[in-house]
Amino acid sequence: MPGYYELGHTVGFEETNLVGNVYYVNYLRWQGRCREMFLKELAPEVLADLRDDLKLFTLKVDCEFFAEITAFDDVCVRMRLVDLAQTQIEFAFDYVKVSADGEETLVARGRQRVACMRGPNTRTVPARVPPALIRALAPFQALAGAEAAA
Repeated sequence: MPGYYELGHTVGFEETNLVGNVYYVNYLRWQGRCREMFLKELAPEVLADLRDDLKLFTLKVDCEFFAEITAFDDVCVRMRLVDLAQTQIEFAFDYVKVSADGEETLVARGRQRVACMRGPNTRTVPARVPPALIRALAPFQALAGAEAAA
């Protein structure tokens, strides 16, 4: 196992700006999409919980850019676990451009901190990370611990 969840994506024209490179907000959209697909594929029980009263609040998000990408570039968004606390999770995202010959170039790096909450919108309170999500994240736990120690 590579230690990350990967989502492949081909950049479309609608994701670029007038200059022709990817507009920065799309990197944040891709973080959200990667997280969603992780849940769909590895923690589908959490999706049912989200339809009930679980809420995943994004507390903090950032992205640092190293190189430009443009329409029809192939990008892999690689999500890694950084921290798993009682009520919060922190993910790191690597955005890797993959060329036709398989060469990989890191073009951006981001982070996202998420809080688990429950209850109606007027009385939402912090909640423990659901067991199904902890199980889905378990293969990435050792990597997170190793990064924290480094």
